[in-house]
Formats: sequence, C-alpha cells, structure tokens
Amino acid sequence: MVTPESLTQLLTVVRAATEEAATLVRAAYRKPFGVEHKGPVDLVTEYDRRSEQLLRERLAPTGIPIVGEEAGGAWERDRPAFFVDPIDGTTNFVHGHPFWCVSVGLVVDAKPVLGVVIAPVLGVEWYGWLTGEARVARRVERASGPVEDDCKVSGVARFTDALLATGFPYERKNSVENNFDAFVAIKSQCQAVRRCGSAALDLCLVADGTYEGYWERRLRPWDIAGGSAIVHAAGGKVTDFDAQHAFLHTGDVVATNGPLHQELIDELARIHSSRSLMDSMPPSDD
Repeated sequence: MVTPESLTQLLTVVRAATEEAATLVRAAYRKPFGVEHKGPVDLVTEYDRRSEQLLRERLAPTGIPIVGEEAGGAWERDRPAFFVDPIDGTTNFVHGHPFWCVSVGLVVDAKPVLGVVIAPVLGVEWYGWLTGEARVARRVERASGPVEDDCKVSGVARFTDALLATGFPYERKNSVENNFDAFVAIKSQCQAVRRCGSAALDLCLVADGTYEGYWERRLRPWDIAGGSAIVHAAGGKVTDFDAQHAFLHTGDVVATNGPLHQELIDELARIHSSRSLMDSMPPSDD
C-alpha cells in the first residue's frame, strides 16, 4: 500500500540517486564523449548508459522493478515500477544545449505517484508525490542555495493568455501524426508555443506555472512518468488525447494547469478530425 510515509522514504532515495546521476552527466557536458545512433535522428551517448546504470544500482535496494530507456525492463502493470530516463533531451546534451535532465518516476497501479527531475545545467530540481488527498510538489533552485519553494500550476484561465509547449516525434518525416499541423494551428490561438526538446522538463514547467499546457505524441513511459507525477502533485491535470488516464500506455500526453485542459483537448481533436477529413478526400483531377 502506498502511504505518505512510504513515499516520503522513497523520495529520499530517489532524490539522492537522481542527484548523483545528474552530477555524473553534468561533468561531461560540452566535453568529448562517445555518441551512437539508435535511429536516423535518435542519439545515445556513453553517459546515457552510465547514468542509467548508476540509477539502477542506487534504486535496486528498494526492491522495486526498474524500467529504463537504455536497458529496458519488464513492466507488470499491477506492480510498482520505477521508470528512469538517464538523459531526457539527449540531442540537446550532445549539441551543448542546456535543456536536458535526469528523470525518475514511480508508477503504482499504472499511475505516476512520485517524480524527481533534475536539470543540472539549469540548476533546478523538481520533485513531487501524491497519494489520495496527500500531495507534495516542490521546485528547488539548486544553484543559489538551494532555495526551495512550493511548486504550483498557473492560474491562467484564458487560452489566448497561455504559454504552451510541445514536441515532435522522431519519425516525424514519415508520419502523418507529426504534430506540425497542431503546432501551427494552436500557436495562432495562444500567446506562444515553445519546443525545447525534453518532455520531462516541459512537464515540470507546467507544474511550476511557467507553461499553462503541454502536448506531445508517441512518447515512452520513462519520458513522462516523473514529470506527470509532479504535474499532478502541483495541482495540474495529465491525460491522453481522449482525456483518459492511459497516457503511459498510449504515449500521447496532454498536461495543463487544469482550467485550460478541456479547451486544449478539444482543439487537438478538431485538428485531428480536420486532418482525417482531408486524408479521406479523393485526389484532385487537376
């Protein structure tokens, strides 16, 4: 049974493990290291593997199964599991862009209940947990103290005032679900849309009120488990594109401050419907 006491104890372990992994990877930032291609544009570095191995070693004593981006692992949905992303935003890391992080999420009964995300170059940590009515969400400015504050979603209630974020799938060149049409349509209706290359950080920036919302398709559970737990703990809402809670399974995620959730869901559905209609039309004879 998940209790506030058990999550508090696990949080101590997870924060220490994530900090150690973040320190390891931060030491290699903008230094020479080995890079390989997992796909045409999907990169993996030696530090992805080293970071994940460290996380596995530090989390193993909990007895909770671990699923990671590089080494995999089995997820039995009726059992708790840690999902670890040793470097979320590897392409940014490889190119010297500071927007990357180390992310760990705990999932219980197929729901994220605890998350820790550390962005070492940005000097910020986010963490949170929730069970029943009990929840904690914090944002830590590590570079200046550290200074720790409550993490709360934004109160913005008008779509036109919203700063949103999104991302694009790796196979975007060959996929009709490449998100380009949604990006173009939605950016004309809100204040702005950002695309920075780390799902975990985008979720944390929803949690701390920087963004009002975020959507993306075709993610993996380790991309979103930690950040989505923090959004929930901070008072936000996370679903799939059908407003259901299957986002870890589908990989399609919509996260918002709450007041804007249905409006963003509806707009994404409208865009998808318009695209499906266009795809079904016969080609022109011209």
